[in-house]
Amino acid sequence: MKIKLFSSIKLALPIVLAVLTLNLARAQSDSGEIKITRSVDTFGQKPIPVSLTGFTGEAAEVLRFDLYVQGFSFVSADAAQYLISGSDSGAVVGNVTDKFAKKVVLSRSYNGASLRRQAHAFADDIVFAITGKKGIGQSKIAFKSQGANGSGKGEIYVADFDGNAAQSVTSDAAIVAKPAWATGKMAVYYTSYARGNPDIFYHSLSSGQRKVIAGYSGLNTSASVSPDGSKIAMVLSKSGSPNIWVCNADGSNLKRITTGLEDSSPTWSPNGDWICFATKVAERRRLAKVSASGGKIQVLSTSGVSSPTEPDWSPDGKWIAFTRQAGDFDICVMAADGSVPPVVLVAGQNPSWAPNSRTLVFNHAIGHRQVLSVLDVFTKQYKDCARANGSNSQPAWAK
Repeated sequence: MKIKLFSSIKLALPIVLAVLTLNLARAQSDSGEIKITRSVDTFGQKPIPVSLTGFTGEAAEVLRFDLYVQGFSFVSADAAQYLISGSDSGAVVGNVTDKFAKKVVLSRSYNGASLRRQAHAFADDIVFAITGKKGIGQSKIAFKSQGANGSGKGEIYVADFDGNAAQSVTSDAAIVAKPAWATGKMAVYYTSYARGNPDIFYHSLSSGQRKVIAGYSGLNTSASVSPDGSKIAMVLSKSGSPNIWVCNADGSNLKRITTGLEDSSPTWSPNGDWICFATKVAERRRLAKVSASGGKIQVLSTSGVSSPTEPDWSPDGKWIAFTRQAGDFDICVMAADGSVPPVVLVAGQNPSWAPNSRTLVFNHAIGHRQVLSVLDVFTKQYKDCARANGSNSQPAWAK
């Protein structure tokens, strides 16, 4: 009997301690003394293993690039979960088999476009078939491009998201900066010194027509278009300090919404209610947000990461990417609601979210040259855009 009683006590004791610990934690949490959160490995996730056979040259290059920066890795058929096979002889024909489920999840052929665009379309279909999310293979970016060693004043270019098929938008032979896409349109906003002052232009890519949206005395830069396309946030110094202002898409109904000493880099929340930006508080660089109609700013915590700037709010509203300025530049991501603290991902600056809210384009230095690169945030996999010539920076992804 003594042995049985002792055994029962041994079994019961951990349960009692666990209950007491849980109750204590609840009581302390309720009193506001201790906040217990569950640690989640958000970044550094394992990529989806796939094998790729039958594709050559440009088609293989496109598929490997597109899938890698959306969370896939390429392994042997034995180690893969999904088997991607097909051919690119004249046109792209592709199949995807789920090896574990033993079924074909995609079988399709493509035509009516270049081989490269067919491969992008196949990559998009693969992403959707496996993850249920739309792919980014056919999306566009805008960026500033200078000479190979960073020389020259630069021009604004647009290209496929991987840097291919780059085309110049401007030919001002003047300093240009900060391109931003008009929501849902083939049009961009950017800053140009074409008139001798840093003014914000609107530029239609289909017609080539452009017009000045903000040409006030002083600085006019960093245009950011609201999700519905009706408003623009921007940085103006017309009242002295550079602050965040908001106007209609045509430049009318201008309103100042911040009054800090050094406000910069506005970015809209996906619901259009908030604008996140960089500012200085007590001589320290911080991120903050303010109602799109103005009001008191709310400083955001970037605990453990100093000197944040260049924020960009993900299209799904969950994440804010930004640049850390600490000697060198680093790309960081944090949860917009503060539930996941900032994480330093890779060296670089000027992050811009893809429409899928998991991939970023940014630029980083290789010698005296700035190179565009595309990063899958959750696996930390990234590739340089080797097809984009020159020194390229300040990328903006079309949404």
